Amino acid sequence: MKKYVSKKRYLLCSVFIMMIMLFISAGCSGDLDVDSQGSDDRISVCTSFYTMYDFAGKIGGDKIRLTNIIPSGTEPHHWEPSPKDILAIEKADVFIFNGAGMEPWVEKILGSIRNEDLVVVETSKGIELLKGGHSHGNEQEDGEENVEAEDHDSAEYDPHVWLNPLMAKKQMEAIKDALVKVDPANADYYQKNYDDNAEKLDALDKEYREALSKTTKKDIVVGHKAFGYLCEAYGIRQNAVEGLNSEFEPTPAKMAEIVKFIRDNDIKIIFTDGMSNPKVANTIAREVGAQTFVLNPLGRLTDEDIKLGKDYFFVMRENLEALKKALE
Repeated sequence: MKKYVSKKRYLLCSVFIMMIMLFISAGCSGDLDVDSQGSDDRISVCTSFYTMYDFAGKIGGDKIRLTNIIPSGTEPHHWEPSPKDILAIEKADVFIFNGAGMEPWVEKILGSIRNEDLVVVETSKGIELLKGGHSHGNEQEDGEENVEAEDHDSAEYDPHVWLNPLMAKKQMEAIKDALVKVDPANADYYQKNYDDNAEKLDALDKEYREALSKTTKKDIVVGHKAFGYLCEAYGIRQNAVEGLNSEFEPTPAKMAEIVKFIRDNDIKIIFTDGMSNPKVANTIAREVGAQTFVLNPLGRLTDEDIKLGKDYFFVMRENLEALKKALE
């Protein structure tokens, strides 16, 4: 409770400081805005975290000035915006976020924004969401140990919709529609970029369907319960060591349950997400003689990853290769 209150106070203080900064900036000469934006007729777009940034860049191309609020390599679930971040959203033409609980700070921040022309895009809106307690595989519905674990993992919905390429296509469409609304003069440009990427997403979906329909095994064990949409799309069962909130470690009873499941089903690979602490997954892997591989939920990529040319499509194909190996 104390942690929650301190976070709430921090956020309120951040909003207050942001309002002071806005007041000060409003009293300054307009020369700065002219110098920084007057010669640039691109629209200003802010995104909440890497995946939204990548999607917006694919649709907006060189017609937008794109700013990602959460720094690259930062785990997005527990991040909090600074006054500078709030000000960047305030000054943008478009703000794009995932929703479904991925960015718990957004609702409070948007309530403080004075820019009435800001177009806000919640890309998961209209997508059928999986409940936070939704599971694939061996998790029991009753028992004290599972109730305790569920109390720790209180997310209402699974926010990782982009891991299903066809849902990612809907998210890109929402971004395209917003850019067209704000910048109708470049509507054809945004539409073409969307059409090109929609075709790529359809091809990616086909690759997943064809490859995973041929596997004999259908169960995977993951450290972080982030792959519900991917698993549901392609007939895979996700068995998670930790819940949607990877901040809490599993109970000893849950650990024993997972170890037994791995041995009973001859699981050779345990997936970590490359972001949260892999300690628990590594401990289980040593116990059962399994390997650990990364299955990347694309919540973040490092600057080095991006420089190497990694993006949504690259990482999703890396994920597919990892899944094929785990299910062979």
